[in-house]
Amino acid sequence: MSYFHWIVGGLLGLVWLSRLVGAGLGMRRLADLSQAQWDRTPATPSGDPGVSIIVPARNEEDHIEQTLVQLLQLDYANYEVLAVNDRSTDRSGEVMNRVAAMPEAHGRLKVIHIGELPFGWLGKAHAMWTAATEARGDWLLFTDADVLFQSDSVRRAVACAESERADHFVLFPRLIMKGPGERMMIAFFQTLFVFGHRPWRVAHPAAKDHMGVGAFNLVRRRVYDAVGTYRALRMEVVDDMKLGKIIKEAGYAQRNAFGEDLISIRWARGAMGVVDNLTKNFFAILSFQWWRAVGSVAGLAFLNLGPFLGVWLAHGGARAGYGLALLSLFAIYVGMSWKSDIPPYYFLLHPIATALFMYTLLRSMILTLSQGGVSWRGTFYPLEELKKGIV
Repeated sequence: MSYFHWIVGGLLGLVWLSRLVGAGLGMRRLADLSQAQWDRTPATPSGDPGVSIIVPARNEEDHIEQTLVQLLQLDYANYEVLAVNDRSTDRSGEVMNRVAAMPEAHGRLKVIHIGELPFGWLGKAHAMWTAATEARGDWLLFTDADVLFQSDSVRRAVACAESERADHFVLFPRLIMKGPGERMMIAFFQTLFVFGHRPWRVAHPAAKDHMGVGAFNLVRRRVYDAVGTYRALRMEVVDDMKLGKIIKEAGYAQRNAFGEDLISIRWARGAMGVVDNLTKNFFAILSFQWWRAVGSVAGLAFLNLGPFLGVWLAHGGARAGYGLALLSLFAIYVGMSWKSDIPPYYFLLHPIATALFMYTLLRSMILTLSQGGVSWRGTFYPLEELKKGIV
C-alpha cells in the first residue's frame, strides 16, 4: 500500500505543481487593462476603429436597461450598439425600445426584434448572427445583457488589441459574488478553468489553447467573416468558447487580458445557481458523450479529492506527494485572491465544491439524455440536432 501512495501522491503532486508553476509564470504575461499604460486611444492611422457592440437578450428585463445605459456612456467616439430582443416573453423589448428613445441613444443604439427562431439555430447564436449582418464596425464586440461596463472599458480594450495586433481579444470580467456558496463554486470553477484552459498559452500560435468569454469577445470583422460567422456556430451551446476555437484553429492571433472591474457580471446566485447555469453547458462541453462525462467525473474526483484523502490515508513520507499537491492547490487559491474577492481560506471548501461539480456534470448528462435534448431559456433543442452542430 505504501508504494501505491508514493506513486499516486507523487503523480498528484507533480500535476498540481506543474499547473501552479505554469499559472504563476504565465498569468503575469497577460495584460492588465486597468493599468495606466492602457488609458489611451487606439494608435491607428485612421483614428478610432469602428466598434459594433452586439447585445443579445431574451427575457432580461431586470438587467438590460442598466447594461444599455452604461454602453451609451462609453468614452469611445466611434461605436454603435445593436441590442437584440430575441423572442422575449417579458418586458425586455419594451425596455430596450425605451432606452433607444433616449436622446443620447440617437444614432448610437439600434434595437432588433426577433419574433421567430429558424430551424437549425440556437436562439443566442441566431441573435448574434442577425445583429452582425447589420453591424458596420471594424470590430465586433459580442457581450451579454447583464454585463456592467465602465466608461473606459472598450477604449482600453481596443487600444490593447490594436497594440498587440490581435484578431480576437478577450477581457476577463470581474465576477460579482455575494455569498459563500457563490465564492466556493466560482473558486473551484476558476481553478478548473486554469487547469483545463491555460490562458497564458493562448497567444502562442503553435499552442492548441484557445479562449472565448461570453461577456467580452472582441473580434475583427474580417476575421469573423473569414471563419464563417456565427453561422458556423448555429447549434453550439458553448458558443463563446467555440468562437475562440475556430478563430485560433484558423491561424488568427488571440489575446487575453485582465481588467479589474472594467467589466463585471454576477454570474450566478448561490451555489445552486452555479449548478443550474452549468447544467446546460457541461454535457455539451463533452460533445454529449456519456463515456467522457463519466470519465470526467472520475478525473475530477482523483485530481481534486485525491490530495485531501491521501494525506490522511498515507503514512510517513508517502504523504509528501499529497502534501505537495495540497500546497500547490492552496497557492493557486492565494493567486486567485489577488484578482478576485475569494479569500485563500476557501481552499478548505474545495472538496465540497468538487462534489457539487461532479453532481452537476452527472446531472447535465442525465437530464440531457432523459429529455432527448437541452432546454434553454424556454426553447427545447433536440439532442440529435445539437450533435450535428458540434464544432
